[in-house]
Amino acid sequence: MESARQSSNVTFDSSVRQKLNEILRTEHLRPASPADAVSGIQPQIVLEPTTEQQLAAALRLANESKLAVIPRGGGTKLGWGNPPSRGDIILSTTRLNKILEHAWADLTVTVEAGCTVHTLQETLAQHGQRLALDPLWPEKATVGGILSSNDSGGLRLRFGALRDLIIGVTIALPDGTLASSGGKVVKNVAGFDLPKLITGALGTLGVITRAVFRLHPLPHGSRSFSIPAANPDETQKLVLGVQDSKLAHVALQSHFSADLPPSTDILFDGTAAGLDAQSSQLRALCHSAQISEASPSTWNARQELWSISNPEETAIAKISTLPTDLAHTLELFRRSANSAHLTWKSLMYATGLGWLRLEGRPDDLHRALTTLRADIEKMGGSLVLLHRPAMHLPFEAWGTPGDSLPLMKAVKHQLDPANTLNPGRFLGGI
Repeated sequence: MESARQSSNVTFDSSVRQKLNEILRTEHLRPASPADAVSGIQPQIVLEPTTEQQLAAALRLANESKLAVIPRGGGTKLGWGNPPSRGDIILSTTRLNKILEHAWADLTVTVEAGCTVHTLQETLAQHGQRLALDPLWPEKATVGGILSSNDSGGLRLRFGALRDLIIGVTIALPDGTLASSGGKVVKNVAGFDLPKLITGALGTLGVITRAVFRLHPLPHGSRSFSIPAANPDETQKLVLGVQDSKLAHVALQSHFSADLPPSTDILFDGTAAGLDAQSSQLRALCHSAQISEASPSTWNARQELWSISNPEETAIAKISTLPTDLAHTLELFRRSANSAHLTWKSLMYATGLGWLRLEGRPDDLHRALTTLRADIEKMGGSLVLLHRPAMHLPFEAWGTPGDSLPLMKAVKHQLDPANTLNPGRFLGGI
C-alpha cells in the first residue's frame, strides 16, 4: 500500500504550537500518527477540543496560519470523497459528545457533533422516541459525521433524508465564528439555510459542533417480509406496484448479484393488528408470489455490502437513478462487470438510491466504473465512488459537475475563502 505523504511544506512553528496549547489542554493535543492519515495525506497534529469555543478558536488559528484542517468524528467515512489536496490538522469532535437537551414533549433533541448515533438512540429510546435514521456503523458514526456525509439508509423512504430531519445546526466557520441557524438560534448567518447547506458538504464549509433534530416515536412493533423475483424486470414491477399501493411500508430494498436471483424486502411498523392487516394486503397485492417472513437483520444488508475482505480489489459506489429505470440500471451493472471480468453485488432502495460493490483488478475496476458512470449519467443519474483501492488509477469521486458548480464554489469562497477546510475533497475540487 502506498505510504502517506506529508500534506504540505507548512510546518508548525513554536508560536503556533504555543497558541494551540493555550487554547487546548496538553492532553487534548497530540502529534498525528500514521493511523491518522487520510487517503494518503499525513497530518501533523490532532486536536480534540472539549468545547465549541475551543474548537472555533483552534480553527481560527489554523486559518490565520494557513494550515489545512480535516474535521473528523468517528472516522468511519474519512475515505469518502476525493483525497484531500493537503491536510495539516485533524480537528476531532469526539470530546464534544453530550446530548444537550431532549425536549421529548416537543419531539426534538439538541446534541453535540461528536455524540455517536448509537448513544443518541439509546438515550431517546428511554422516552420511547428515535431519530428515524439508519446510517452505517452507528456504534462509531457521530452526528457530525453522518450530517457531513449525508448518510442514511432505507428508512428515508418513510421519514425523509437528513435534510428533512435536521431543524437546527451550529457550525464553527474558519474565521472562528460560531454560526447557528434553525432551531435554538444564537446567531444567524443571513441568507443561508445552514442545516441543509452543511448536510452532505463533507466538512468543506464549516465544522459542525451541534445539531437539532426532529424525532419520531418508536414503533410498537415491526415485521419484515422478503419477496423473490425471477429477474430485475419482475423486481421493478414489484417495487413500483408496492409504491403505487396503499401499503404503509417504512422501507423497501432489493438485492441483486451476479450469481443469485433478485429479492425484495419490505418493512412495516405498527401495532400487532395493523401489522397483520399490512401483511394480508401485501399478500393480496403480490398474488401468487412467494412471500416469507424475513429477519430484522436483513436491514443490515447495506453494512454487510461494506464488509470488505480485500480492499485493494474492491470498489463501492453510491448510485442514483429513477425507480422506473431500475431494471435498465441493473443491466448496466451486469454488462459493465462482465466486460471487465468483475464480480458484483448491489442493494437498491425504492427511492432510486442504491449501492454497488465491484471486485476485481484495479485497472479493470477503473475501466468498468468509467463506462458505467457515463451510461448512468446519460440516463440522468449519478455514480459517486466512495471506496477505491489504494492503488486505484485517478478517478473523480463525484462525477461530472452540473450547472450548480459555480454557485457551490461561490458559497465555499464566502464561508471558507482561504480553502482551509477539507481542501479538494468535494465536487469540482472544492
